[in-house]
Order: sequence, then C-alpha cells, then structure tokens
Amino acid sequence: MISVSNLSKKYDSVQALNGISFDIKQGEFFGLLGPNGAGKTTTISILSTLLEPNEGSVNIAGYDLKKNPLECKENIGVVPQEIALYNELSAYDNLIFWGSLYRVSKTDLKQSADETLKLFGLYERRNDKVKTYSGGMKRRINIASALLHKPKILFMDEPTVGIDPQSRNLIFEVVEKLHHEGMTIIYTTHYMEEAERFCDRIGIIDKGKIVAQGTLEELKSLSKISETIVVSFTNLSDNEFEKISLEWKAVTRTENAIQFISSDVTKDLSAIVLKCSQLGMQVSRIDIRKVNLETIFLSLTGKQLRD
Repeated sequence: MISVSNLSKKYDSVQALNGISFDIKQGEFFGLLGPNGAGKTTTISILSTLLEPNEGSVNIAGYDLKKNPLECKENIGVVPQEIALYNELSAYDNLIFWGSLYRVSKTDLKQSADETLKLFGLYERRNDKVKTYSGGMKRRINIASALLHKPKILFMDEPTVGIDPQSRNLIFEVVEKLHHEGMTIIYTTHYMEEAERFCDRIGIIDKGKIVAQGTLEELKSLSKISETIVVSFTNLSDNEFEKISLEWKAVTRTENAIQFISSDVTKDLSAIVLKCSQLGMQVSRIDIRKVNLETIFLSLTGKQLRD
C-alpha cells in the first residue's frame, strides 16, 4: 500500500530526514515513534504531498508520488498536528468546505458529513460555530474532515496532543473501528501507550533515521533488553547521578529515582547495588519493570521518547 525508499529532506543545514525506508501493507496500522524533532512530521508532510523530498521515492496505493500526486491525494486522508478549521464556520460547514476539495458529489458529501459528525459524537452541535468548541471537540472535527472522501489510507500526526480524556477515548474508539474495517493507518506519536495499544508494526525514528522497525516483540528482541531496574533514593544529588551515568549509558532520572536498562537483571542488579553502596547513596526502593516502548527506545538511542 505504501513504499518509502531512501527518503531524505534537508532544511538549509538541518538534515530532517536521512535516507529512511519502510513499507506498509494494506490494512496495517503503522506507528512512527520518536522525540520532538526526530522527523515524524516531515515524513508525514512528504507522504501527504505537502513537502517535496530532496531524494528518494514514495509509492502510495500503486501510484508514484512524484509522477501522480493527484491520484495519491485521492487515496489519502490527512490529520495534521495543528488544527486546520475555520472558527467562524459551524462544524457542518467546515466539513462541507473541506470535503468539497475532493471529487465527492454534493449528495454523498452531505451524507458523509452527517455520518462523521455522528461517529465523533458531535451531530447535535453540528450547527454551532467551531470557536465555541473545546480543544478536544475541535480535534475530533479535524479528524472527521480527513474522512469525508472515504480514503484508503489515513495519516494521523499527533492526533491526541493536549486534549481531554473524553475526546481521547472517543478518538481511540474511532481509530480502532477504522482499523478493524481495513483502513491503512500511519500514526505518529511519542505516547508509547498509544502505539502499544494500536500498532501492528512500529518504526522508531531519531535524528531523521529509522533506527528500528518491526512488531513490538521484534523490537524487544532487537533491543536485547529484558527488563528495567528502577532504583529510588532517599535524596539523589546531581553529582551522584552523574557518577552513576558514567557507569551505565542507558539511564534516566526522575526526581529521586534512576531507571537502568538491563539485559541481565540478576547480574546488573547486584552491580548497581554495590556501586550505590560505594558512593554512599541511600537506596529506599528497587522495582523491576517489564520492557515497553519507552525502554526499547532508550536502549536504542540513549534518549527518552519525550525528549
């Protein structure tokens, strides 16, 4: 359904994408994870024809993106990170406007607008101006506008940033429904719990490169880590954390706790306790946690997903 080969994009002296490649099958839910500035939005912008790459090729639904951009656009729906709505128009009028940009008949467009408004729980407020909506409601309409022409592929760039729990849960339900119905979805996020919940496969991007991709189990195997050791201290100083950081590369700090990535918990735990004792650090608690995307990303890049 989507094939990306050696895609590169440079802004002046900044290399936003550096030769990334990946393939996405029809009906697949593909997550693109990475910290801010990693290249997620640039990738989505190129795939949705908003940006031209410096190098590389993209094929969407059998069409070459460079040679057949209009055919590619007809097959995709795009949910941008920033909300793209007209505040002075009603939700219904916004949908009619955005839907009219596609080759959809007036009858089908009106029917599709009603269906999506009901899908996102906003039909009763369809005639209210968007400026009266909450942030979560605007986000729902933003997503609805990408579905009016019934695309085969949906790009979603950070669709749940800064919204209320009710809207987030409703968006989750809609996304799962679309996936169940066979839609191909590319979902960028730095919320690991979302990717773990939805994605068939995940690509981890950092500094414009795909550092790993695969199913969650494949990524766990690739990272070669088994579990995470979280050591809490009575009072952890900056100097103590720096000394520990010199001994272990994959460590992060949260107030008075340090998270250690481990490939052998039995061996590493004894070494960590011994080192803390030598430094005179007062350990108050030790927890052993299972591997998740946060720890996988940390082990592969030395950074946290939200950095």
